[in-house]
Amino acid sequence: MADEPLILGIETSCDETGVGIVRGHTLLADALASSVEEHARFGGVVPEVASRAHLEAIVPTMDRALAEAGVTIADIDAIAVTSGPGLAGALLVGVAAAKGYALAAEKPVYGVNHLAAHVAVDTLEHGPLPEPAVALLVSGGHSSLLLVDDLARGVTPLGATIDDAAGEAFDKVARLLGLPFPGGPPIDREARAGDPESIGFPRGLTAAKDLAAHRYDFSFSGLKTAVARWVEARQRAGEPVPVADVAASFQEAVCDVLTAKALDACRANGIDTLVIGGGVAANSRLRAMAEHRAEKYGIRVRVPRPRLCTDNGAMVAALGSHLVASGVAPSRLDLPADSAMPLTVVSVPGGAE
Repeated sequence: MADEPLILGIETSCDETGVGIVRGHTLLADALASSVEEHARFGGVVPEVASRAHLEAIVPTMDRALAEAGVTIADIDAIAVTSGPGLAGALLVGVAAAKGYALAAEKPVYGVNHLAAHVAVDTLEHGPLPEPAVALLVSGGHSSLLLVDDLARGVTPLGATIDDAAGEAFDKVARLLGLPFPGGPPIDREARAGDPESIGFPRGLTAAKDLAAHRYDFSFSGLKTAVARWVEARQRAGEPVPVADVAASFQEAVCDVLTAKALDACRANGIDTLVIGGGVAANSRLRAMAEHRAEKYGIRVRVPRPRLCTDNGAMVAALGSHLVASGVAPSRLDLPADSAMPLTVVSVPGGAE
């Protein structure tokens, strides 16, 4: 609708510089600049490299987004920016840029939670989010289960990562197998030619005693170690490592745990909608397994297209649009970059200037 606010979103929490523009639930622009190739030789994201890449990319990415949407900064009604969680230096670049544009154009600014934005982005694909819903967020730094009663005002954490998040485990296992960084896409590709039942890798925190204390929590450190020991044993024996089988078996173990716990959370809370977001949500096996298992319980699975699963400005704009539509007050112009922003904070509160 033309009378809906035009919202611009800025995302710089890790290694993607994203600027998105939405009107309501309609995506008008999604410009992205990635520094992932600069980090690949280190086998992981280097914070200082990411920060410098954001500095170089933020203005050109902003210009591309505005051109793609066919608007100017003066046409924007509000600016949303990832305030946290994330890498402190990287966040500072986005927050500083948002403040600069907001001050120059005299626009309100919303500092938003990166993880809540991964939930909100699904509205660009499937429309308004049914509330309550359960959200499974899986990325390089987070594996979380959330109860979403009112996305504009807060979410209830049900479970979180105890050690390695799912995405981090993908990266580390990919390195073991000689696959490129980031590890998610190459493992997904290799797994298609492998047998997911060939190796019985462990399912973390699924034993009865673990479920009693950590019913909805995740731990992939033991799985990562099990893969490393299996690969090392083959190498010591002078036997070839069946990369496709290892990739498929590892991926199956991750997806098994993620989907089982997410659907358990839905059933225990009487909720029939599961939203999956974050970079690992682009994994083809996770999508297929979640939909297959959910069908048995009459639970609908909503997953955005892969481009919207990874970090991007569109998701930040989508959350900003939801906040504006819900009447949430904008943040103060001195909003901080909070690398440890808790899940319970969806947006940085406003107040008197």
